[in-house]
Amino acid sequence: MNAESASNAGFEVREWDVPEGLDGDRVDSAIARLTGLSRSKATALIEAACVWLDEQVPAKSARVVAGARLRLHIPNAGSAHESVHTSTSDAGSDGCEVNATVLFEDDDIIVLDKPVGMAAHASPGWVGPTVTSWLTRHGYSRAQVGAAEREGIVHRLDVGTSGVMIVARSAVAYSELKSQFKERTVEKIYHTVVQGHPDPASGTIDAPIDRHPTADYRFAVVSGGKPSITHYDTLEMFRYATLLGIHLETGRTHQIRVHMSAIRHPCVGDTAYGADPALAARLGLSRQWLHAVRLEVTHPRTKQRVEFASAYPEDLQHALDLLRDWTNG
Repeated sequence: MNAESASNAGFEVREWDVPEGLDGDRVDSAIARLTGLSRSKATALIEAACVWLDEQVPAKSARVVAGARLRLHIPNAGSAHESVHTSTSDAGSDGCEVNATVLFEDDDIIVLDKPVGMAAHASPGWVGPTVTSWLTRHGYSRAQVGAAEREGIVHRLDVGTSGVMIVARSAVAYSELKSQFKERTVEKIYHTVVQGHPDPASGTIDAPIDRHPTADYRFAVVSGGKPSITHYDTLEMFRYATLLGIHLETGRTHQIRVHMSAIRHPCVGDTAYGADPALAARLGLSRQWLHAVRLEVTHPRTKQRVEFASAYPEDLQHALDLLRDWTNG
């Protein structure tokens, strides 16, 4: 069924080129993140042959590749196909059903616990939920500084990474926070579960990062790339994996994922950077096990150091519990 005939047959047609942030995701998970639909509704669309991936009907467990063409035929309400109707009328303008949590707010800053599946801001190829649209929809102002699509944004977390994220609400805060990130006075702590057991158990990875020479949607350790420094410490060891605490000295795109992959200990679930998809499936993960647990900055107005923290979300905690059970069982 082509797009025109689908439209005439009572379907709404939506199409995307799979963005880099979803590379390696299961197709049902990718649909959920792109549209805001639940995973069960995405599965219903696949089972009803309403999903096409590069002009083929995929299995719900199929993995998407960045740049692939994903097309959905979503039944309109009241059509003959309403049994698989998946309206997102109760969601925001970006189809967002995922919700951020406000950890702190005042006139200068707002600190969020960003969920997985939400990008920091709009970008080419991404039509899913964003922090900026979530803030606007919930009535939170942002500093009117920076490019229009990312006003107030002073740093980013990947779509597939959850945790603490700070946004500027005043021009003063925007300038001060951007300066702190540039001067590396912000304390950024992440936790990640990686495959295997890094040796040494604690160390520093100092390796330049730039775009992958053959895959535009990925990054890699590249001679002549931007200086990138990652410090890691082992927090807990399991039979198949290790929980690490990560302190970023720099903040390159995909830095933790690239550096962990470079030392042959990719983040569990990060199939785009070489993780074992079988292990991810056993742990119920559809994204990399990576969470921004703590952020410490100097408040732009009071000049006091302030710290914000985020607990592991349910999917990451579940995977961690399974690893502990396998190790101790």
